[in-house]
Amino acid sequence: MTRSPNSSRHSVRPAPSRPRPAAPRAPLPPDSLAYSLLRSAELVSAVGGGANLTDAWEELLRAHPEWSDATRGAVRDLTWGTLRDYGRADPVLRRLMQKPLVEPWQALLKVALHRMETRPENLHTLVDQAVEAAAHGAPGLKGVINGVLRNVIRQADQVERWRGADEVARHRHPDWWIARLRAAWPAEWEAALAAGNLHPPMALRVNRRRATPAQVLDAFTEQGIAARELDNGALLLERPCPVDRLPGFAEGWISVQDAGAQWAAQWLGVQAGRVLDACAAPGGKAAHILELADVQLTALELDPRRARRIAENFARLGLAGEVKVGDARRPAEWWDGRPYDRILADVPCSASGVARRHPDIKWLRRREDIPRFAAQQAEILDALWHILRPGGTMLYVTCSVFDEENRGQIARFCARHADARRVATGGRLEHQLLPTAEHDGFYYALLSKLA
Repeated sequence: MTRSPNSSRHSVRPAPSRPRPAAPRAPLPPDSLAYSLLRSAELVSAVGGGANLTDAWEELLRAHPEWSDATRGAVRDLTWGTLRDYGRADPVLRRLMQKPLVEPWQALLKVALHRMETRPENLHTLVDQAVEAAAHGAPGLKGVINGVLRNVIRQADQVERWRGADEVARHRHPDWWIARLRAAWPAEWEAALAAGNLHPPMALRVNRRRATPAQVLDAFTEQGIAARELDNGALLLERPCPVDRLPGFAEGWISVQDAGAQWAAQWLGVQAGRVLDACAAPGGKAAHILELADVQLTALELDPRRARRIAENFARLGLAGEVKVGDARRPAEWWDGRPYDRILADVPCSASGVARRHPDIKWLRRREDIPRFAAQQAEILDALWHILRPGGTMLYVTCSVFDEENRGQIARFCARHADARRVATGGRLEHQLLPTAEHDGFYYALLSKLA
């Protein structure tokens, strides 16, 4: 057999060619579900690491000015929904995985599970899109994510049993939160937790200096916007609506404000005199006071950026109020020495009554935070009491549902101050508004300083 010149068994083989790197994947289209899942997973992961959702969301929007309204809406809905459904994914993933994935891929599974539960149509398409999202950052995890999500589909009945047997998953709140509410409100706790998982209602406050509720409702009817007036004059929309679609918003007729928050100005009993709104941002309650009465109002806010928002709101509504930057615990740094006739002490709190608007609260709060908030509230109350004139009144307000910040706080305050007396509003010495379909959770107590 004739050999070719290069066929000798002693010939040197050519060196194996170096593997070609995989071609870079095309970016995910911003209008794809995979893209929304990935961006949402990054936000959920950031919150899990301690980030404030509003800050993280605004930073993401600044980084992506090119996003369409549809992309912004999809990412926001997935993120807020996943965080609102606190604990729904945990009993499922604990049983289907030996250990959690690194972030943000564990968060991607949680976002995908939320979407599977709330939008069960086209489940297999969702799985494919979740895998596609992983392929752009962690291709080695594609198989794990695919396997977990397809197991959820195959074991749908078992998944529901796992969730049903887990109290945190059933009520979508941390276990310590559930226990506190159950102890304080044995007849109402389940309804309050359920309401706290709903999409928040949208309520409006009418600027009585520029319009009446009847005028606003007539304008809404002409535009096909359904709304009704509540007992305290708040207008509750049948479904949320962008503010730029609301007749009269640009003209300062109305402002967005939860119906529960609109009791503050009424229960403070505003009339002529000096009024302080401590911890005032974003300024809704202060604006409401100015809309109802001719008073000398000072809106105090610690954060300069948030203080600017108060001034902007006053300008849009045509209101004249003074805005100061300062710490309510340290009046010596900003107070002019003249006592106030009325003080609205809308103090920092756990915000447990507004968690459906800010669902990261359920992920970020810890049981040990509540005593810390209570101590800060007590410090603010004691400081403000000294600048209230004898015979004046102070309305204590939180957006909390926890007794330590509310009933317990006021009881401790009255024990410290012999010149403090409780005053009834609406026929009651205190009002604990638990979340409902109409309003968020708030606490109110009015105190009078003996002359």
